[in-house]
Formats: sequence, structure tokens, C-alpha cells
Amino acid sequence: MKLIDGTRELFRRDGVFDFMIPAKARDHILDTTHGPILYLDSVTVSFDGFKALDGLSLYVDQGELRCIIGPNGAGKTTLMDVITGKTRPDHGEAYFGQQINLLRLDEPEIARLGIGRKFQKPTVFEHHSVFENLELAMHTNKDVWYTLFARPTGEQRDRIDEVMTDIGLIDHSARQAGLLSHGQKQWLEIGMLLMQEPLVLLVDEPVAGMTQQEIEHTAALLESLAGKHSVVVVEHDMAFVRSIARRVTVLHEGRVLAEGPMDDIQNNPEVIEVYLGESIDAGDQSTEPVLRRQSYAVGH
Repeated sequence: MKLIDGTRELFRRDGVFDFMIPAKARDHILDTTHGPILYLDSVTVSFDGFKALDGLSLYVDQGELRCIIGPNGAGKTTLMDVITGKTRPDHGEAYFGQQINLLRLDEPEIARLGIGRKFQKPTVFEHHSVFENLELAMHTNKDVWYTLFARPTGEQRDRIDEVMTDIGLIDHSARQAGLLSHGQKQWLEIGMLLMQEPLVLLVDEPVAGMTQQEIEHTAALLESLAGKHSVVVVEHDMAFVRSIARRVTVLHEGRVLAEGPMDDIQNNPEVIEVYLGESIDAGDQSTEPVLRRQSYAVGH
């Protein structure tokens, strides 16, 4: 029996031999003792002569909650594509910790290292229950035979229950994902990422299409994840950003236009003029009304 199991494990269709996995992905040691957990320096990405990113530099600390804002075409999606290995830059560096060069790894390898990404549109298994979605996303052996016949251990069930509690779906454990509200599907997908034990979470427009109550729950959820994870949120809703922001990065034309606490950002004349398309009246240095108008326009 042991021989059969050993042979099956050796020839798994989804398996990859150790010598085929780049050493950086297999034997990595995440070192953040002397710097950030994400480090991008002078990154440039061009598409048919258009620079989606133009010498962009970004540093995210371990456990940080960072919000990234900017108009359409500012480079937000391309930035996340570079971090996750979907897009290779023309120039620049991208590191995970001090030693792991992300530009030498592909998307699956980067995901295995602990960088998870949630896209704007939630992707869940709609015909499976909330519990089953989290079980399928669990960081375990994905062998076909194991997936078909294995049952979660008590420890794994406890972990699923813990995540369901964190995302606010513990009372919907047996409910089909397709019957959840839009906001609940967003939370479930975040939970599916959490089951993979990521160190960094990249979250793209998490509150688009949500009710006010769902927005408030999402804000509380993301704030609760900071510290245990590094969370990078791309969002257009200024009111939402203001409610969770600890540090904000503003992108414009593929570059970092401004960076700092939300109070500094919302009172930055260059941000108001370039990002919001309005200049500040010389007699009124308050940008709050402008931000409110922009938030309303984007949300509607």
C-alpha cells in the first residue's frame, strides 16, 4: 500500500519535481529585518510606446495597510500585475523582502510565496457552500485523489470556522455562494485568500457596488487584517479610503504623485489639481468639499 501511495505521489499530474522549482521559490527566507516586505524601485512598463508605469518606486512595510488611489490610467492595475508576476517590467526591480526577486518568478510561484490578489469582481464557486469554498481554497495537497476523498481534520475545520467568523459569514456556512449578496461574495473571496495564509493581500476596489452597511463591514474587516498581513487596497471611493487609510499613495501617469497620511493627501494642492481635476481656490485651502464631490461622482 505504501508503494502504491508513493508511486501515486511521485506521478501526480499537478506535481512539480523539486529540481524544477527555482531555488528562490523553494528555499526562500523572507527577510524584512532591514526594510519593507514589498520593494519596487524605478519600475517602468511600456505598452506600444505608452508608459503604464514610469520609473515608479513603492515600499510597503510588514503589517501595513496601504491605500493606493489615482485616476483611470494612473497605473494601479499594472502595478499589481508586476507584483504578482502577470506583467514583466522593462526596467526596475521588484523584491519580496530583502532577498526574493519577484521578477525571476512566475504567478504560481509568487502566490505560493504568500502574495495573494483579489480582483474587483469576486470569483467564487457559486454552486458550493461557503464552507466548501473555504475548504477548496485551503493551503493543502491539491492532488486529485486527495481532493476527492480527503476530509478536513478537526484543526482544519477550526481554521475554516475562524476565517468564516473573521469575514462575517459564520452564520452562512452551509449556504450556496451563488445565493450570497455581492458584498458577502467579496468577503468570501477575501476569506479564500486567507485560507492560503498569505503574507501580503492585494485588494482591488473591494467596495464597488456595496451597500453602506457592507462598506462599513469591509472597512472593519480590512483594518482587522492589518498587522497580521500587509494589505494593499486599490480604491476609488474617497470616503472609504478616508475611513481606513493609514498611509495613502497617489498615482498619476505611472508615477507616485504623493504619499503620506490621508490628512496630508487631501490637503495637497497638486493632488487636487491633477487627480481630481480641480484647483484649490486661493481663498479656500480646504479640499474636503472637492473630495466629497469626487467620491460621490465615482460612487454614482
